[in-house]
Parts: sequence; structure tokens; C-alpha cells
Amino acid sequence: MAIQPMEFIWFNGKLVPWNEARIHVMAHVVHYGSSFFEGIRCYETPRGPAIFRLTPHMRRLIDSARIYRTVAPYTLEQLVAAVKETVQANRLRSGYIRPVVYRGYGEIGVNPQNNPVEVAIATIEWGRYLGAEAMEQGVDVCVASWHRFAPNTLPALSKAGGNYLNSQLIKMEALANGYAEGIALDHQGQVSEGSGENLFLVRDGVVYTPPVASSILSGITRDTVITLLDELGVPVRQEAIPREMLYIADELFFTGTAAEVTPIRSVDRIPVGQGRRGPVTAAVQAAFFGVVQGEREDRYGWLEYAAG
Repeated sequence: MAIQPMEFIWFNGKLVPWNEARIHVMAHVVHYGSSFFEGIRCYETPRGPAIFRLTPHMRRLIDSARIYRTVAPYTLEQLVAAVKETVQANRLRSGYIRPVVYRGYGEIGVNPQNNPVEVAIATIEWGRYLGAEAMEQGVDVCVASWHRFAPNTLPALSKAGGNYLNSQLIKMEALANGYAEGIALDHQGQVSEGSGENLFLVRDGVVYTPPVASSILSGITRDTVITLLDELGVPVRQEAIPREMLYIADELFFTGTAAEVTPIRSVDRIPVGQGRRGPVTAAVQAAFFGVVQGEREDRYGWLEYAAG
């Protein structure tokens, strides 16, 4: 989706006009992928714009940088306040928030540590990542030929820009072959995740999802859905999932900030269940959107309001 500019970007401690938030072409991040980012949804609710699980997202941003020996120059509290300031300045009612920490202009070379650490926060309007109709009809996906990186190559728990070169290969391959998304296997050949989504599988009333050890990003929406499934009385098992389980699942669905809760209707052109959204997926969707849109009680404090 094309980016529609908004009025301001929070850039190294202050709001600046959208087109003035720039980096140098020789910035370290351009050459070596030394960035760490988050994707956060803002939802319109009866109480005003609500940012979904803002503090856990910003904590993960700091953690992602730390894994790569990068210290964010602002505290968690400062970053949370900066996101709220940016949402308010842009009068965002509903949309997407992109904070990014990166290594800026200083030295050339693989070692990033003598380059400044900079921070930007942008907001955009963004609808359904995989299409509005996908929320009910589901999407067609494939198992990618590209695997997720082994744990001793790149740290999957860090939401680092360089890590997403792998995701780009998975996504482009899927699109080139007529699918909406790809599912990657891990280094042992077990199911991992989509290019930018965690994965859930339903079989005989039990929900399965790959563990952190399967080279997944520990998704905040994933954590939310596990909590909601528990509320619904649906057992969840975090364990290794062999590829063939994808072909005999009753239901499959993706979760993520962008994807939210999106059903999968086929894998490698094999229909999932009845080839449409199943009852467990529908129940989780209803519970999720009920909370984020302010229509049901926010029992866990997941919504952080931009105006206080």
C-alpha cells in the first residue's frame, strides 16, 4: 500500500514536518540493515484513539536493539510518550504506527558501534494488510522454499530490519506464484511463521502454535490471542508442528499487528477444513476486535489512549 504522508514525524526527540525527517545516504543503516522497528495499531474507539499494547511494543523495540548491542537513547517511558505525542499531532484516529531505532551517519564498516543511534516515529493510515475480504474469506498461502534462519545465525527474537530480508524473499516468492503469503519452515524443517505473521493451527478442538524455539518473532498479537483462546476455553499448545499438519488442519490463521487475525483457506492449493473461516478463528476475531475497538471490557489494560 502506498504511503500517504501525514503532517509530522517524531525525529530524534521532536516533531518535525514529514518531509524533513531524513537520513544521510551514507548512514550505517542503509548499508548494513542496522535498524530495529515496531508496528503498532491505533484503533478508533468510543473513548478516542486507542493504541494497542503500546508499552509492550516499545519494550520489545528496546530489547530488539539491545540484542544487537544497541542502546536506545530514550527510556521506555519517553518512547511511549513520544508515540502518543505523534498520534495526537497527526490527529490519527485509526491507523498504523512505525517506530524505528537505527544506526545513523558516522563511519563506514560492519562495526556499528561508532555510529549514532537515532529514533523516528511515524504514523500512517493503513487498512487490512491482506485485504478487507480476507478477514472472512481467508487467504491462499504456500510453504516457502526459503527457511527461517537458524538460531545461531540471526536472532529471531529481535525485530531487526536486516532480519526482514528473509521475509522479503518469502513474500516475493509467494506473490510470484499466485499466493497472498508464504509460510516458512525453521532450520529443522518444522513450521515457523509467515513473512510477517505468527501462525495458529486448529485440529480437533485444540489450537497449536510454533514455540519461540522455531525461529519465530515472539508476537504481541500472538500473546494476545493465546490469552483470548484461554478465555474462550480453547486449549493451546506451543510445540513443534510438522509441515504435513498444515494439510490436515481444521483451521489455520495468521496473527500480527498488520494481519490482526486473518484466516487461511488453503495451503499449497489444499483447502484448509471447509476452505473458509472456521468457528475458532471467528470466535477469536470477535473477541479481538471487540477489545481493540472498545466494544467489550479491556480486562488486561491492552488499550493505551493517545490523549491520556
